[in-house]
Amino acid sequence: MMNDHILQAAISASRLAAPELLAAFRGRIEVDFKVDRHDPVTIHDRRAEAMIRDSIFRAIPDSTFMGEEGGTTGDGEVKWFVDPIDGTSNFASGIAFWCISVGAVVGGKVVAGAIYDPVADNLFTASSAGAWLNGKPLRSIDAPAEENATLICGYPVTRDFRLDGTELSLQRFGRMVQTVATLRRPGSAALSLAHVAAGWVDAAAGFGANPWDVTAGILIVERAGGRYLPFSMGKCSDNAPAYEHPGYLALRGGADYPTLKSIATEISRHRATSRPMATQD
Repeated sequence: MMNDHILQAAISASRLAAPELLAAFRGRIEVDFKVDRHDPVTIHDRRAEAMIRDSIFRAIPDSTFMGEEGGTTGDGEVKWFVDPIDGTSNFASGIAFWCISVGAVVGGKVVAGAIYDPVADNLFTASSAGAWLNGKPLRSIDAPAEENATLICGYPVTRDFRLDGTELSLQRFGRMVQTVATLRRPGSAALSLAHVAAGWVDAAAGFGANPWDVTAGILIVERAGGRYLPFSMGKCSDNAPAYEHPGYLALRGGADYPTLKSIATEISRHRATSRPMATQD
């Protein structure tokens, strides 16, 4: 019953900031940058995170809250990983591929997840009991062969050129393009995972994820019948929880994509054993 309560708290939190975000979307939005021009943030990210944080602590006081914008608050048993706007660049640019991601962990295991796409009004949720899209059971099955697959992958970005070298990064990208039927780069890890769970795409991969990007999506993919393969990239133990791994390959139910898995493994191993390579931004 506790997990049901946690899931309901996640659902409520994921919906809470949506009206304000929708009102701002495609309006005049001022953008700041946290690290560089590839890492944007808006006042709406910060406001939404504060609203979600307050909602969670009201519902479950025994919580630890870890958000992308405000860091860690509290030291309770239920750990929350929250991205108030996953896909900030899209949000600020008026591109309708962004979401609110709320994931809960107890004892190192993801127990509840909610990903809300306010523009499409799609709510993806999961608990130990299953996965749902707008309250209806969600199953990801009947994946096509690898050569007929649709892949979502943001690799490479500028960071990857710096860490792996421009030529090698582009070679890997070319292999991915040649392996699958279609490759898309829409720009939200959480919403990409939700689309894998729904069977709208067949695979999603990323190599610079944070826990707030993927925690909710991991559970939704797995409970929908898909697989989530984590890659440590040399940043954590191979035995660490999947949400701590910065690399991942998420697969729709029934998918067996050895070439994509091989490329992901290669990127992870290279990153674990190499120093950043000089490149121009």
